[in-house]
Amino acid sequence: MLSRPTPPLLTIKTTSLVPPTNLIAVSTNTYSSGTGTQSSSSESATTLSAISAVAKSALPISRAGLSRKMSGLSTMGKGEAKEFDYIVIGGGSGGSGTARRAAGPKEKGGWGKKVLLVEEGKSGGTCVNVGCIPKKHTWNFSSMAEALRASQHYGYETPSNIPFNYAAFKAKRDAKIANLNRGYETNWAREGITLVRGTAKFVASKTISVELEDGSGVETFKSEHICVATGGKPIVPKIPGAHFGITSDGFFGLEELPKKIAVVGAGYIAVEMAGMLNAIGGIEVHMFIRGEKILRKFDPMVSETMTRTYEEAGVIIHRGYKGFARVEMWSGKKKSEEKVLNLRWDGDDGNGLVVNEVLWAVGRSPETEGLDLGAVGVLTDEKGYIRVDGFQNTNVEGIYGLGDVTGQMELTPVAIAAGRQLSNRLFGPSQFSQSALSYSLIPTVIFAHPEVGTIGLTEPEAFQKYGAGNLKIYHTKFAAMFYDFFPPEEKKGIPTEFKIICEGEEERIVGLHLIGLGVGEMLQGFAVAVKMGARKRDFDACVAIHPTSAEEIVTMK
Repeated sequence: MLSRPTPPLLTIKTTSLVPPTNLIAVSTNTYSSGTGTQSSSSESATTLSAISAVAKSALPISRAGLSRKMSGLSTMGKGEAKEFDYIVIGGGSGGSGTARRAAGPKEKGGWGKKVLLVEEGKSGGTCVNVGCIPKKHTWNFSSMAEALRASQHYGYETPSNIPFNYAAFKAKRDAKIANLNRGYETNWAREGITLVRGTAKFVASKTISVELEDGSGVETFKSEHICVATGGKPIVPKIPGAHFGITSDGFFGLEELPKKIAVVGAGYIAVEMAGMLNAIGGIEVHMFIRGEKILRKFDPMVSETMTRTYEEAGVIIHRGYKGFARVEMWSGKKKSEEKVLNLRWDGDDGNGLVVNEVLWAVGRSPETEGLDLGAVGVLTDEKGYIRVDGFQNTNVEGIYGLGDVTGQMELTPVAIAAGRQLSNRLFGPSQFSQSALSYSLIPTVIFAHPEVGTIGLTEPEAFQKYGAGNLKIYHTKFAAMFYDFFPPEEKKGIPTEFKIICEGEEERIVGLHLIGLGVGEMLQGFAVAVKMGARKRDFDACVAIHPTSAEEIVTMK
């Protein structure tokens, strides 16, 4: 998952539901922050504890040796299907979350089941490798550049155009991610999870085959419960030369930053990428968007303010994008050459736009190719997302869908929480028989410049659900205290803006939308209150912390 951004892990209440008889047609137009897709910085003792797990590990073996130890392939005779209590396909946030809950010892909240985990890529999935974690590191890198420039307004004689070593930063980021990969594997091994590296596909409703990564052949495995948690991947447009560009995945592989880049897309991934590159400085950033504004699926306050802010910060936005006709590579096929691309579209001036890189951020698609879901009759929607009900059940008994592959709120904490609830329901005692994750009121953050935090309904959504006469909207806009010493023209372009959406006479808060410095950390506590059904009077009754931006949320009139 890309997800959107990386707040602390949510504690989400177990909800008792009656299993619906009809499958949910899940919208694929969800967001996270995340970087992409958004995600949590931890998988409750998988990401945050991964480092300490490695440090304390009593398994002094190589990563390859660790995989062999966990797979147990040396003790498995080939040809016969090996049986497990639970098979999980995909070792990302959701897959790891459900596998660990099923396999973990009962004294630590698990169910002690025999679990097989199949992974064909790097351990940890999108969030750890090409999503939340490297995205947040890069956002911190770009925020450091902003802070250095801001220091001049506080009296520091900071020189302009301070040089930076992006390759050195990338090496540190890569090392941290590799450490997290090892941490995932260590935790799986400690909990007795069998790891098999390879590509899985269904051969029957209770059976999968796995083509082993090491080329040694194919293994077959059986279980009464099989969970598909294979995640998603970025979409690349089908136009000539599109492969010369990169996606968000490829962005994290860059050894050096381009001098001029075109970011195609208006969603949170495009906005995060464009914002980071622009904030670093010295990079000419172009955005190509179909409509008039970025972040159109967010509250209008967010969309309008962020569009204006990005343009005032120097991002060049090209509206009315209908797709490039082709992408031409003028140079860069050799490593010694500077990469130069020419973007051409119908109606351009005949010259196109010459850039050093184009980044496609036009959406994501599910990783279902090769699973052979059709062989067992698992239904998918028109975009390939697995259809599930509120309990993660597919239409085939004993097969479940989880995380980004279902298109449900593509956020790391959501996949983790849903995966844990699924394992509780499948393997726990009767009190967990109706356990499922509530997908309402889930907070998310866009790690843009400035940050955006949101939970609940947008104003148009609230209007449609409750009617204008039943709504009360509170709104405030101001300059955060941090910018007190900035020149007026610069200060004007860095907004802090909040909106509270309330419904009914009780003014129950159904939407909270924040823009500004620090809102990524600010939102979590308020999200708990909103999730608990807070009224506006509850916010009003809270004594403000002064001087902070957050005090405006509890003093808004």
